[in-house]
Amino acid sequence: MDPRDFERLLVMLGRLTRGQREKVQQALHQLPVSEQTAQIIQTRLARDASCPHCGATHLQRYGQAHGLQRYRCTACGRTFNALTGTPLARLRHKAKWLDYLQCMLDSKTIGQAAQASGVHRNTSFRWRHRFLKWAKDDRPTHLHGITEADETYLLESDKGARKLHRAARKRGGVATKRGLSSEQVCVLIARDRTGQTLDFVTGKGPVTKTQLRACLQPVLDDDVLLVSDANPTDHYFAADADITHESVNLSAGVRVKGAFHVQNVNAYHSRLHQWLARFHGVATRYLPNYLGWRRALDTHRLPTPQTLLRAAIGVFPHSTVI
Repeated sequence: MDPRDFERLLVMLGRLTRGQREKVQQALHQLPVSEQTAQIIQTRLARDASCPHCGATHLQRYGQAHGLQRYRCTACGRTFNALTGTPLARLRHKAKWLDYLQCMLDSKTIGQAAQASGVHRNTSFRWRHRFLKWAKDDRPTHLHGITEADETYLLESDKGARKLHRAARKRGGVATKRGLSSEQVCVLIARDRTGQTLDFVTGKGPVTKTQLRACLQPVLDDDVLLVSDANPTDHYFAADADITHESVNLSAGVRVKGAFHVQNVNAYHSRLHQWLARFHGVATRYLPNYLGWRRALDTHRLPTPQTLLRAAIGVFPHSTVI
């Protein structure tokens, strides 16, 4: 800033009202947070300095915009910044991102997070799912040793949809059919004894052998010992995949059979349902985002707003970039 302009600014500051001075102080307080956010965002290009349009690696600095360094690709001539090609591209108010991510770590609702971070409710909803789009992919690649697997079910929800293929249910409602049916969405949870957890939304109704093969077989080690309840589908899947399998007949009152049980995965189910209850119903189309959010909280993989922001742009701890 020109020294003369700075002197004029000082004179104008002396004429501010009390409310205006508070707004200036608030803005000055937010500047370091914005700089911190920009530094975190720039780490993405530090790990993968390539053009998101053509993949070339010969880049030139091309000024700054919206607090971020811009680059120009010498191969295709297009410009970009570190957020181009990520779910966070074109999102505004970067100074408020870390405050909002802290609200997510505190499991606040959309309204609570909006009020705490000073954004609109619609912005709060949009940010939640933008931040989770890639962060939910921070998950283990394989499960080892004794691995427990079990299903839990959630009532299908078209929350937020403009058109429904059924009659609307007041405040979420209940299923019209007893037991498991096409009104229930199956969530398969697999968890080994080290605490590594994987979750899969298999679809409506009871899980099938084909779904188990598609979800579990690629992520289970060859020497894994799979423990489940007495669902015959699990037995048929394990036999077909040549996986060692033990079952615990919970319906008969058997909870532990030697070293074999499904108490770890069932405890995870309980924590998941209790946590989801605060949101008063989760739209089925967004369910994978919430499962990834819950998994991050449960495993403490992303314990700070900074690590959660890095995951949102594909920079995972001890992992590779998407």
